[in-house]
Formats: sequence, C-alpha cells, structure tokens
Amino acid sequence: MFENIKAFEKRYEEISAKLYEPATASDPQAYQKLMKEIKGIEPIVAAYREYKKALSDQKEAMDIISDGSDKELKLMAEEELRTAKQSAEALSEKLKILLIPKDPNDEKNVIVEIRAGAGGEEAALFSAVLFRMYCMFAQSKNWKTEILNANETELGGFKEISFMITGAGAYSMLKYESGVHRVQRVPETETQGRVHTSTATVAVLPEVDEVEFELDPSDLKIDTYRSSGAGGQHINKTSSAIRVTHIPTGMVVECQDERSQYKNKDRALKILRSRLYNMKQKEQDDKIAAERRSQVGTGDRSERIRTYNYPQGRVTDHRIGLTLYKLESVLDGGLSEIISALISADRAAKLNESV
Repeated sequence: MFENIKAFEKRYEEISAKLYEPATASDPQAYQKLMKEIKGIEPIVAAYREYKKALSDQKEAMDIISDGSDKELKLMAEEELRTAKQSAEALSEKLKILLIPKDPNDEKNVIVEIRAGAGGEEAALFSAVLFRMYCMFAQSKNWKTEILNANETELGGFKEISFMITGAGAYSMLKYESGVHRVQRVPETETQGRVHTSTATVAVLPEVDEVEFELDPSDLKIDTYRSSGAGGQHINKTSSAIRVTHIPTGMVVECQDERSQYKNKDRALKILRSRLYNMKQKEQDDKIAAERRSQVGTGDRSERIRTYNYPQGRVTDHRIGLTLYKLESVLDGGLSEIISALISADRAAKLNESV
C-alpha cells in the first residue's frame, strides 16, 4: 500500500514544481489540468505525511522509554507513544479509504430519468412523488434542477420525466438511486381502502459532454413533431418537439418541453449522450468478475432497491437492510441518512475487495 503512496507523493512534488514554471502559467488548460490532478492527490499526500510523523513520534518516544534515565520524562514519553500509536492506526485506516479508486463521474452533474412501472395511474402519481423528493433533496444541497422532458398524465402524475440536477458531487450521492422503487399505499382512486403496490424505475446518468462522448451524426435520425400534453397543455402549433433515434442501438429520446426546436434537440442529444455513455460503462463493469463487484447496486435498473410503505410510515432500502420510520421526512427530500449509509456500505465492500 505504502509503495503506491510514495508514488503519489513523488507526483505531488512534480506537479507542485510544474505549477511554478512559466510555460505552465502561460497555458491555462495545462494549468487547470495540473490543479485538478494535484487537488485529487493532495488529501492522500497530507495524510501520508501525518502518518510518517506519527511513526517518527513513536520511534522518538520508544527511544526515551528505552533509555529510562529520567522517570518523569519516561512517563511523558509513554503517553506520547500511546497518542502516536492511536494516530498512526487512524491515519492508516484513513489512507486505505483514500486509496480506494474514485469513480471518475463522481463530481459530475446528473440526468435523472423516472418512469412509471407496474400500477397504471398510481405508478405515474408515485413517479411525481419521487420527482418532488429529488427536487427537494437537490434544494437542500443548493443544487439546481431543470426539467428536460416530461410526459404528464391527466391526474398530475408522470409516465416519464427526465431532469437535470446541477451541483458539485451530484453523481457521487445520487448514483445509488438507480433501480426499481416500490410504493405500498392506498391510491386516491381506491374506494375500499385496499393497499396497492406500484413501482417506478429510476435511472441516474452522469452528464457527459461532447468531448467525452462524441455522437456520429450519420448514426442519428432526427424527426420533428408537434408537442402534446395532458389536458391540452404544452401543445404547440409549430413542430418544435424533437425525436432522436440512435440507429445502431435503436435508442429513442424525445424532448418537447421547450418551445424552441433547437433547445429540444440540444436536450435530446444531451440525454442520448449520457444514456450511451452509461451503456458503455455498464458493458465494461459487466466484465468484472462477480465476486469482485461491489455489493451495493448503483446502476441495475431491474434491481428492486427500496420500498416506501405509507400505512407503516416506513422506508426500507433492500440492498443494505436499512429501515427508517421517517417516510414523510424522506419524501420531503430527507435522503441524507439513507445515502450516507449506502456510501459507507459501498466503501466497506470496496475495502474488502482490496484486501
């Protein structure tokens, strides 16, 4: 482990020297790239230097104890040895966590897609509840939310909704939300008070720019049509809605929320790019041996991940066996406790893999 850290320290010193070179200062792109790299390894180097100091303090204390000529000094050295040992152990654990390979998408914005699953209109209404939950969570983080496309039902639910959440580290927190979300409640349309089970599927995709994933125009079929909406809403007299078909995969993206054809096209291409990038990543992940894969799911849309039980006021995340009797708080955007538990479980699984 520490051989790897020495390499980080060497690279840190190389970058630090390069940042002061006139050639780097005159090249903003190169400077920004080096700053990003040094920011990524700085916590590892700082913890490693603290660890080395703790080891040095241990050695000094042991030397004083072994000398034993001054009893008062020996007592002080024994206390210092205990402190240094505790510090070294804590820093060793911290370094193990810091050395876990980071997801390169963690700092990115996200595109969230929610689709109504089993349950008809009730599933569509539940999709609207999930949309509100993520919007309120984003608001608590001072992140920005923007609807990219929505297919609304007569009762105010969503057959499908795509929206972007913009904010530092959005993907690192929301990537665990991908999967099937299940609700158990009495629908408003139910006259006999029976509890129904419905589902909605959530997909969380990292935002991908054109440099990271280039779309070949010859692979795209772009159609325009008149937008439509529930109850006659959002209906344009001009053909501003856009349908983009990716010919090699058959993937289709539609956008109709903007009155501008150009904006709808831009949004559709943004969603398509992120979907294709996500598909490529999943193909790469599937090549990893099953026994070395993290136990906390972050991308399988067919995996049932969570149940929201209204009669019991309960939320259960099935991946980590976490149950909270805080349904109202969670649906009002209070996802932090669940997300923190998922991050901890994911980190623990990755630490076990690296042992």
